[in-house]
Amino acid sequence: QVQLVESGGGLVQAGGSLRLSCAASGSIVVINDMGWYRQAPGKQRELVAAINRGGSTNYADSVKGRFTISRDNAKNTVYLQMNSLKPEDTAVYYCNAGVITLGILYEIDYWGKGTLVTVSS
Repeated sequence: QVQLVESGGGLVQAGGSLRLSCAASGSIVVINDMGWYRQAPGKQRELVAAINRGGSTNYADSVKGRFTISRDNAKNTVYLQMNSLKPEDTAVYYCNAGVITLGILYEIDYWGKGTLVTVSS
């Protein structure tokens, strides 16, 4: 089994910054893609940013130029630096990882429980 634990959410004023972290633990052989998704009240979950093991990234248009995703493969950790936050960024942010574990020869998607980010105007 694999656990993803997010941290770093909270309340911030518009224009402010937050840094989210997500640490993966368990019987991990390798983590391929890692990403951050978010879900605002009444809306579907959407991709915010993703990064592959080699460091290639992609971002939702709404966060390009404001958010930066990065990862530390040695620590099995992914980060999301969020700058110039807007009220519309308010959501629960979820970490996602594609993981190959001991004894299983294919990749499984794992999700964290989420961390709430609230941006006040």
